[in-house]
Formats: sequence, C-alpha cells, structure tokens
Amino acid sequence: MQAWVVLFLAGLAEIGWVIGLKYSEGFTRNVASTITLVLLGASMLLLAEAVKSLPIGTAYAVWTGIGAIGAAVAGVMLFGESANPMRLLCIGLIVAGVVGLKLSTPS
Repeated sequence: MQAWVVLFLAGLAEIGWVIGLKYSEGFTRNVASTITLVLLGASMLLLAEAVKSLPIGTAYAVWTGIGAIGAAVAGVMLFGESANPMRLLCIGLIVAGVVGLKLSTPS
C-alpha cells in the first residue's frame, strides 16, 4: 500500500509542475520556474520510488492519469478552460481507467 501512496504523491507533484508551467510563462518567471522544476524533480523521484514495487506500466499510467485529471480540473478552475460535457466525460473515463488499474494490480 505504501507504494500506492508514494505514487499518489508523485501524481500530485506532477499536477503541481504542470500548473507551474503555465505560471512560469515559458520559464521567464524565476519563482514560478523554480517551483516548477522542484516539483518536476520531486514527481520523478517519487515515481522512481513507487516503481520499485509496482509494475512500471501500471505506475506510469496511474501517474500520468492523476496528472491529466488534475491538470484538466485545474485548467477549468484556475484558467477558465471549457468544462463542456464531452470534456467531463473524457476526464471521467481517465478516472475510470486509473481506478481500474489500481483495482487490477496487487498491492
């Protein structure tokens, strides 16, 4: 179970660095750029730790799924991106895939 917690934290860090990319404005803003790079490093290190005991394909898919879901939700909430029904359906499908991978992988 600990590997799943580490993987979840890696996914949260991924959301952070993806949002940071927007705020860094192409790495032209120093503070936002630094935070983005720190979160990117943390995300990679946590992912590396999680894959010591989780299958790489499952861990990578869950990690990117958490990041994709978080980035999409943040885009709607922070940047006024569209929340149309098709987009929400697709986010729901990603959630279903992440949950399915978790349920089908031994802890």
